[in-house]
Amino acid sequence: MDLQPHQIEIIGYCAAFLTTIAFLPQAIQSWRTRDLSGISVGMYSLFTAGVGLWLIYGLIIEKWPLILANALTFALALSILVLKLRAGPTK
Repeated sequence: MDLQPHQIEIIGYCAAFLTTIAFLPQAIQSWRTRDLSGISVGMYSLFTAGVGLWLIYGLIIEKWPLILANALTFALALSILVLKLRAGPTK
């Protein structure tokens, strides 16, 4: 497959948009209901750290699709993790 750099960039932006927007319903539901009983602290801790590393990687290689998507996803995931940690072990 012979793609031009701008075509590859468009694919990156599309992937970034879809994977980030897919995360939004979970964040909205968590904020609205404050029901975090189905949220695993371990999983969200690892996920948030991984997204943070993807963000750092994107910054290092200066690829805007990675930077934008992971900055937004990191903020969403971190907000859910903070809500979960504040809720304590019973929720």
